[in-house]
Amino acid sequence: MALSVVLTKHGWRSCIPGGLVLVGALLLAGCDQQRLAAIRPGETTESEIVAQWGTPENVWMTPQGDRVLEYNRQPNGETNYMITIGANGRVTTFQNVLTRANFANIQPGMHIEAVRQLLGRPAKVVPYALAGETVHTWRWREGTGGAPYRLFEVTTDQQNLVKRVADTEEPSHSERRRR
Repeated sequence: MALSVVLTKHGWRSCIPGGLVLVGALLLAGCDQQRLAAIRPGETTESEIVAQWGTPENVWMTPQGDRVLEYNRQPNGETNYMITIGANGRVTTFQNVLTRANFANIQPGMHIEAVRQLLGRPAKVVPYALAGETVHTWRWREGTGGAPYRLFEVTTDQQNLVKRVADTEEPSHSERRRR
């Protein structure tokens, strides 16, 4: 009943896209938990990962010759998964890389490509031409349930080197409307 009131008052076009994004994000989060539970380090193969997770956003090579598969959940999600495949073609590690521990590894002077290898693709990238800077933002959440969403921002210079980082609570929906 409430949905029909919203549909009548605001029109179906304004409700459907936002609702679909929300439903899609919830389904993806549930699917990710099932997929993560099925990974068995040392047993699960890269082909099994790709069959379950799909084509990775990116594949990174480590100095040791391992392959790291990036499964990005930005901009609407709060996670980025990295699944490491050893030389034997089997999973060695898997983790959500959007954590305080990983953020602590981001230091001034690092190239943005090294940051991408640690954190995955950001939710958004905003260039500020006059300042000669670009801000790369990852959306994340510490813990589960009612924990607030946070924004981890990496500001780079014109050479794509990290100048500074910031970690802030994402403004609530009501605060965004007032702006």
